[in-house]
Amino acid sequence: MRIPLLPVVHPPKKLSVELADLRVRVAERAVTIRELLYVLRGRAYMLLVILLTLPFLLPLPLPGLSTPFGFAIILICLRLALGQRPWLPKSVQRRQLPAGFIPRLLDLAAKIIGWLERVLRPRWLVLTEHAMIRQLHAIVMVAGAGILLLPLPIPFSNGLPGWSILLLASGLLERDGRAIVFGYLMFALSVVYLWLFGEAAQQLVETALAWWRR
Repeated sequence: MRIPLLPVVHPPKKLSVELADLRVRVAERAVTIRELLYVLRGRAYMLLVILLTLPFLLPLPLPGLSTPFGFAIILICLRLALGQRPWLPKSVQRRQLPAGFIPRLLDLAAKIIGWLERVLRPRWLVLTEHAMIRQLHAIVMVAGAGILLLPLPIPFSNGLPGWSILLLASGLLERDGRAIVFGYLMFALSVVYLWLFGEAAQQLVETALAWWRR
């Protein structure tokens, strides 16, 4: 009697491999977000969230791109939060990224992605395996992306929510519940930081007005 062979299940590629493949394919030419989705395939949208978040953490100029990047993150995560398949409108998918931008982004991102791969692994799976909990993580990412879109002239106002989104997205990709927890901590820090800065700014304005009225 012939025993049927079980199908071979290959683990998903590491983030660094996915991004190295992307680096080779886009080279130094201008690319659209639609092309990125095609190249990234299966885990495209969550990897795209990571890529779109990285410029807010790294010293990359984003002339005219910060708003569409933040808007795209919100659209992707909002649909995940609603339990729907990720999607982007064609107008966003057709958005062209400047020639050389993606290679520079990937080169600078290599250090962060390499560090994440050394520390991420499947654990605390209760935080990554249930649909409703994953939707909650997506809601937090939407809130973080909303902070990225705010025109706040505050130091590190992008870094903290950016790290929150990066850790949450990476934790979902690699099924690492501990990364999810750190993502929530970074989001809480960003909220507290903005609140404290707002309080300090209000006190400064009130002190200035009181001095002016003397």
